[in-house]
Amino acid sequence: MKWTELCIYTTNEAIEPISNIIHEAGASGVVIEDQQDLFIEREAPFGEIYELNPEDYPEEGVRLKAYLPVNSFLGETVSEIKQAINNLLLYDIDLGMNKITLSEVNEEEWATAWKKYYKPVKISEKITITPTWEDYQPVSTDELIIELDPGMAFGTGTHPTTVLSMQALERFLDKDDLVIDVGCGSGVLSIASVLLGARNVYAYDLDEVAVQSAKLNTKVNKVDKQVVVKQNNLLNNVDIHPDIIVANILAEIILRFERDAYHLLKPDGLFITSGIIQAKKQLVKDRLMEAGFDIVEVNQMEDWISIIAKKPKESR
Repeated sequence: MKWTELCIYTTNEAIEPISNIIHEAGASGVVIEDQQDLFIEREAPFGEIYELNPEDYPEEGVRLKAYLPVNSFLGETVSEIKQAINNLLLYDIDLGMNKITLSEVNEEEWATAWKKYYKPVKISEKITITPTWEDYQPVSTDELIIELDPGMAFGTGTHPTTVLSMQALERFLDKDDLVIDVGCGSGVLSIASVLLGARNVYAYDLDEVAVQSAKLNTKVNKVDKQVVVKQNNLLNNVDIHPDIIVANILAEIILRFERDAYHLLKPDGLFITSGIIQAKKQLVKDRLMEAGFDIVEVNQMEDWISIIAKKPKESR
């Protein structure tokens, strides 16, 4: 299948409205290449290396890229996008260069181009995540390696919400713990749990693509005998009583099953939540405490929050 890469040169101010226009036109995602990213000082407490190639960024301003299928409506779609972007001038939005270019790409090129940005990253004291196609050698005897092939549907395991979850598991998971991973995605937290000493992990996701991806990744990392991956809606119809429940999903989803998590956890069990934006932090804390949890820790990385809650030995 042929795709057209729509490339728009604009400003930081115009990113959000133009992204909305592109989404409404039928693109499933937008790539943002901001020239300022080259100059951001990033924290790297675990020795991460950020390999940004200046050639991948515009000389000035911002470049937005989206992919549209080549079909008989393409010309009309592009014209509508151009007109909608120009209409933003009516709202005094600075469009900068406001230059649009089109180029054709093959689906195979589009599906694999992102791999050049995915390199091995040490995300905690012990854990390094590496893509399956990289030949990575551990630098210490206690280093735990997770090989991950996220595919087009999932992240690389290095997003702040995942890192916060992984670091919490590393600190609190005890040998032979039983773990439930809610919204397991690629299965990276389930894999990490086993490598850190969990006896068994039950990994649930509503998305069948996630289930298949997690099954594949557990096999690649040779932990499939200890990780049971199933399609399931949150904790519905689950009767397992774990030591830890980890959920790296949005706050709105966490608040659909915090009471189920409380009832299922063993006394003294931990509920590790992540994927919470700053504006939802207090709401999630309040709801967890209302469910009976004690708040153990609140951690932050960039704009994301992780809350670790404990079920008391004596339920209230």
